[in-house]
Amino acid sequence: MGAEASTTLKIGRQSYEGTALLETDELRFRGSTRLRIALRDVSAVSVKDGTLRVEHANGVASFVLGDAAESWAEKIRSPRTLADKLGVTRGMQVAVIDVVDREILDDLTAKGAELVMGSVPQDAPMVLFRVVRPSQLATLGAMTSRIARNGAIWVVHPRGDASVADTIIFAAARDAGLTYTKVVRFSERDTAEKLVIPRAAR
Repeated sequence: MGAEASTTLKIGRQSYEGTALLETDELRFRGSTRLRIALRDVSAVSVKDGTLRVEHANGVASFVLGDAAESWAEKIRSPRTLADKLGVTRGMQVAVIDVVDREILDDLTAKGAELVMGSVPQDAPMVLFRVVRPSQLATLGAMTSRIARNGAIWVVHPRGDASVADTIIFAAARDAGLTYTKVVRFSERDTAEKLVIPRAAR
């Protein structure tokens, strides 16, 4: 989903042991303290002797990352957007079913996608399909018949909701002739699972 590393976080004279996670839109630390830094609030990033120094709206945080520090710095300086992680390219037709987050839709449009709202055109290369009830997954079979043979259906679902957990989605995917290949953090509340037609069935 994103970069993750065991690290020491330094804030002023205090040090904390834990895990750092670099997500699409934020840098987080979990351990003997917790910290969340929105990437939009980062004003400067530097690396020295394997330590990543991040200046942000609420102060300065340093993460001891060793050889990974420079690659983390580059990801913060030039973050991949959600559209990049989904594999959206300029001119791509993207069917959008029940995804209404304006910021996400604007990100896709900025990448050059052609959004088709509420339906799946024949041979669509990508579908974004948000589900909040297991019964919605019954439509996967019909969607599978309409996507391009090398296309993808991203099933977007609330994190932590057992009624539409990934295992339930994977079972419905198998019934629809699809296989799971990837997961991304879709938003603050949602995760997205990538489903495709297996190569042998294309």
